[in-house]
Amino acid sequence: MTDSVVGRLAPLPRAVWAYVRRAPGTFAWLAILLVTTIVVHLLSPGAERQVLGNRSTNLHHLAEDPLRVLITSAFWLAGGGWLLYFVVYNIFHVPAERWLGTLRWLAVVVTAHVGATYLSEGVLYWAIRHGHARESAAFTLDVGVSYGLAGVVAVLTYLIVKPWRYLYLAGVLVFFTVPVLAGPTFTDIGHLSAVGIGLACYPLTRGRPGGWNPVAAAQSLYRSLNPAV
Repeated sequence: MTDSVVGRLAPLPRAVWAYVRRAPGTFAWLAILLVTTIVVHLLSPGAERQVLGNRSTNLHHLAEDPLRVLITSAFWLAGGGWLLYFVVYNIFHVPAERWLGTLRWLAVVVTAHVGATYLSEGVLYWAIRHGHARESAAFTLDVGVSYGLAGVVAVLTYLIVKPWRYLYLAGVLVFFTVPVLAGPTFTDIGHLSAVGIGLACYPLTRGRPGGWNPVAAAQSLYRSLNPAV
């Protein structure tokens, strides 16, 4: 009995490694996020605010040291939640990196992260200048990976075959547009901006092989679960 279980589990490490190495950028990023999340959990509330605040892409830091905060802010999760991001990264980042290749995937992530940061903070700057937001908002906490994620979610539109592509795109637009219409924060505006940037990355997708058909995928999964059918 024990030998049978061990025999079945023996190929598992190799299968896991084969899965991971097909998206090295995604899993390297997740590994760094795991370390920084553990660090955050070990800090006192005051120290956590200081550490995250020093890496925030707020207006103050973008004016003082933009390159540093644009890089470091992408490796911290405000409030933790690493396991959730592990799942989400496997749903979106992994297929995107495999499809586009690591360099093109990284180009989408960086463009969305940087572009959406400046667009959202630009809106906040305008709001402060015109009295629609407090001046203290220039020092607000803004760290995390969500802008890069939103850009990748959007660019995956081009992986999905028609007509399912349009249904997916409609869902993405509704998900990110409703918060902006309901009462936008600068973060909501950043997410929607990142989606627009991701869609604008279409030239990076041209010539990439393959296309994902959700119906065919569902049928394949059904057959694998019901081999007798």
